[in-house]
Amino acid sequence: MAEKDTELMKGEIIVKDPSKLRLKPNLQDYNGLRKSFKWADAEKMVDWFPGGKINAAYNVLDRHAKGKNADKLALIYDDGAGTVKKYTFKQLNDEANKFANVLKKLGVKRQDRVFVFLQRTVECYASFLGAIKYGAIASPMFPAFGPDAIKDRLLDSSAVVLVTDPELKKRFYQVKNDLPDLKHLIVVGEDNPPAGELSYSKEMATASKEFETVPMDPEEFMFMLYTSGTTGKPKGVVHAHKGIVQQTLTTRWVLDVHDDDIYWCTADIGWVTGVVYGVLGPWSNGITQIGLGGRFDPETWYKTIQNYKITVWYTAPTAVRMLMAKGDELPAKYDLSSLRALYSVGEPLNPEGVKWALEVFDSKPFHDTWWQTETGSILITNFPEMPIKPGSMGKPLPGVEAAIVDENGDVLPQGEEGSLVLKPGWPSMMRQIWKNPAKYNEYMRNDWYYTGDTAQIDKDGYFWYVGRADDVIKTSGERVGPFEVESALIEHPAVAEAGVIGKPDQLRGNIIKAFIVLTPGHTESDELKVEIQKFVKTRLAGHAYPREIDVVKTLPKTRSGKIMRRLLRARELGLPIGDTSTLED
Repeated sequence: MAEKDTELMKGEIIVKDPSKLRLKPNLQDYNGLRKSFKWADAEKMVDWFPGGKINAAYNVLDRHAKGKNADKLALIYDDGAGTVKKYTFKQLNDEANKFANVLKKLGVKRQDRVFVFLQRTVECYASFLGAIKYGAIASPMFPAFGPDAIKDRLLDSSAVVLVTDPELKKRFYQVKNDLPDLKHLIVVGEDNPPAGELSYSKEMATASKEFETVPMDPEEFMFMLYTSGTTGKPKGVVHAHKGIVQQTLTTRWVLDVHDDDIYWCTADIGWVTGVVYGVLGPWSNGITQIGLGGRFDPETWYKTIQNYKITVWYTAPTAVRMLMAKGDELPAKYDLSSLRALYSVGEPLNPEGVKWALEVFDSKPFHDTWWQTETGSILITNFPEMPIKPGSMGKPLPGVEAAIVDENGDVLPQGEEGSLVLKPGWPSMMRQIWKNPAKYNEYMRNDWYYTGDTAQIDKDGYFWYVGRADDVIKTSGERVGPFEVESALIEHPAVAEAGVIGKPDQLRGNIIKAFIVLTPGHTESDELKVEIQKFVKTRLAGHAYPREIDVVKTLPKTRSGKIMRRLLRARELGLPIGDTSTLED
């Protein structure tokens, strides 16, 4: 069947020349693997205990600390303010062991919830991994969370331990009396804390570096993360130790890490990408990682790539667009030649971002990756060995069955738009929504896992994102995905970022309304808005242009970089805004 004729499917295909690739990709013969791969093959990539037991943290730390990687750098942490700390796998394992012994001393039980509320520091990594080693359920929280967001998570999970710092603990104290289950507050960076608190440094100083990592049933819980809902409280997505199988595999096959790589994932550990591809997957593969503190700053980012000779870089479309908005002169000042592979996650990467990378990073495109907090690792992606169609999600991982279905769960033909679904059973899939089986069951219908995204497949088997099911706009009898309008908008030189919603209209059902952030040097005017409307019309169908454009200073986004279209819609229409705990501060 012919490809559906949409703007996003017309761009030039980026075909890679194998002779110009610095290293041969780890994944070879995608089509053959689609037929032959079994998850049992991936299980051989990780270490198991006798009796079929496993611990994700053993794979992340112990197996390297006890082997040839013991003295290899695991983490180079740059706080962004001039202080750099380095830890080998052996040193990081020692720190995690000590924290596990602190939990033991406190009488924490297996599968108790241990929350980590810290900036991205070595204590953050050590306490998160130490809790997993111990057999507790670890849960990191965004450092930007306010008191209500903290309370929602600690109360719902019945957390017993919170690790935090002197600044962040102030927010906790505003809700402390509402948290009857929390027994222990451990504070980093305070040697003489007041009554009712424990000093992290003092507890760690007396804790042994020796700890036997606890063998866990593969289905026992490893970590949980709370995700925002459109309505109601955030929901606790729970992942099992067996997820490390797929997290290890996808880091090797998709992010294509090799032994000598210097890897940088820019995501905060309070977001699933920061957990899976900023802790679990890379270290399970024995890779050296860069951790960078401080706020986003283009110059600092380029300097970080240059100074640490980063080879593999995983970041978010928002960051890419912000770098693009700063222009091409800035990256030209830095030596970015160490970069070998670039990846993006958070929401779909607009084609413009892929093309920009080709120009700025010496013909190296961004590879977009698709997954969710609930899926636990990358499921649909642009693989290193594969041509890229800018704007496409790519193809499913071997071992993963994805499809587009209608309301009844029947598979739609190529080119038709419908719900993106996956056949349950991959290792890193969430195991439950904490204390909310009804919510979990909403995902599972007609023998499929419903992602909540709409998409379509082209004739070559590439998936194309249309939008969140509730974001798709019906205007003048046609369905328009906000992503393709946003992508067309940011191709205009005056538009740095764009968010698009449907606004009710008596005549058309809905009109398309755009909220845009201007690039430096451009000023809002009616003439500019008309010019932008005409520009979009030349790229998309006549009905698929924004009839209204508002210029804004910023767009509401999650810390992981997703544009919160529902928040734009709520503000525009005066609707309840729902849970906003994961918004950028």
